[in-house]
Amino acid sequence: MLDDETGYIWLTRFSAATDEEVRTSFNQLEAQGMKKLVLDLRNNSGGFLEQAAAISNLFIAREDTLVFTKGKSQKMEQVFIADPAQGREDYPLIVLINRGSASASEIVAGAIQDLDRGLVVGETSFGKGLVQRQLPLNDGSAIRVTIARYYTPSGRLIQRPYSNGDTRDYYKDLYIENRETVLDSLKELRPKYKTRSGRIVYGGGGITPDQYIAYDLKLQKNTQRLLTHMKRPFFNWGSNYASNHRDEFNTYENFKSYWKLDESDFHMFLDYAANEEIELNPDELETDKDYILNMLKSEIASAHWGKDEAIGIRLHYDNQVISALNYFNEAAKFINNSQ
Repeated sequence: MLDDETGYIWLTRFSAATDEEVRTSFNQLEAQGMKKLVLDLRNNSGGFLEQAAAISNLFIAREDTLVFTKGKSQKMEQVFIADPAQGREDYPLIVLINRGSASASEIVAGAIQDLDRGLVVGETSFGKGLVQRQLPLNDGSAIRVTIARYYTPSGRLIQRPYSNGDTRDYYKDLYIENRETVLDSLKELRPKYKTRSGRIVYGGGGITPDQYIAYDLKLQKNTQRLLTHMKRPFFNWGSNYASNHRDEFNTYENFKSYWKLDESDFHMFLDYAANEEIELNPDELETDKDYILNMLKSEIASAHWGKDEAIGIRLHYDNQVISALNYFNEAAKFINNSQ
């Protein structure tokens, strides 16, 4: 829970049982008093098409098209229709995406947006709308063949242009400076579609959010290197601390709200990293001290309680999640208009 009424579900992949996992999480959140939900699909690179449809269905309580595919062969064409008995539309929903949200996650965001079920916020998504089949080769390798394209309920193809076939250019486009400004200036050139209520949405370049929220966390280079270091200093220090201080921890809620690491803990972490022969720049790390202490706290929470509790700590520095909460009044309008 992000607060007393707001549930939070973070999906990193669409695997074979994701729909059941989400349903279980939803029931647990509702038991804790959830009245509105943030579904976080950032950096979710996709997964099973069927699971994308199943997850979409959890939020749609009408017999609507969720996604459909088209290919050169009619055998490759599929239409996924929502089962009203499997869906809920009685609570406000915000879907959070970014440039790393691709494929199956774009199917979900596109369905929610096209059917006016909730508000999509964050950054324009990756733009991968291809159905591919992997074929094994005799040498043990494999080749992926595109057999169809998928489309959102309004008929949008969200695949980004790939006309020149240059993979480097295709991925480089994701990281151009002022990407959202560039995309916004070009959107009138893209095909237009309408949502169920008549809102204009755009095809041919990922899912454009209803509200753009930039990710503004800027870390020093030394901090970034520590976060990705092969010796995993944050994980190891946090795990050791949790093991040696278990008596300090009461409930997770008290830990999350009141328990803090201090200046001496920060320097103990730096000493630990130095003893591990990890290159340090004290001035840079001092700049990011509050963030570093919060990350260490999240690793302690992970070791003592689990991954979900660690995420709850890390969200304190996630401006996209924090800003998304400001748009629930707008998201609630979709509920009111559908009744």
